[in-house]
Amino acid sequence: MRVRRLEAKDKPEWLGLFRGYIDFYGAAVPADVIELTWTRLMHAETTHLVGLVAADAEDRPFGIAHLLFHISTWSPTTYCYLEDLFVDPSHRGSGAGRALVEATYAEADSRGATRTYWMTQEGNATARALYDRLASKTAFVQYRR
Repeated sequence: MRVRRLEAKDKPEWLGLFRGYIDFYGAAVPADVIELTWTRLMHAETTHLVGLVAADAEDRPFGIAHLLFHISTWSPTTYCYLEDLFVDPSHRGSGAGRALVEATYAEADSRGATRTYWMTQEGNATARALYDRLASKTAFVQYRR
């Protein structure tokens, strides 16, 4: 396994993984928004959205991470929001989730981001067990409109 940047050739695998992620959370994302997300990922230099993949020995992606870099009102630096992280169920337990988070940290560090953060559902015990080893849980509660 290796983690690398998302490439145009990865679209079919990325699409399956992103749809798997959306399904995992029981969400619905319109096809045109999924296509827009792909376009944004392919233009990271203008959208501040970076795609990473965990790929197998044949370079086929089986895990994805989407990172959004943004400025902060509390810091002169940027922050990195790990918006999406998903590993195909057949590859869970392989270390891919950890590798994607560590690659996220490396990308954030290379860009001078002073905070890397993400969210998950409270009941996502498997992911939370990993996240508890890699980061600190905050006391913040999310509100949404």
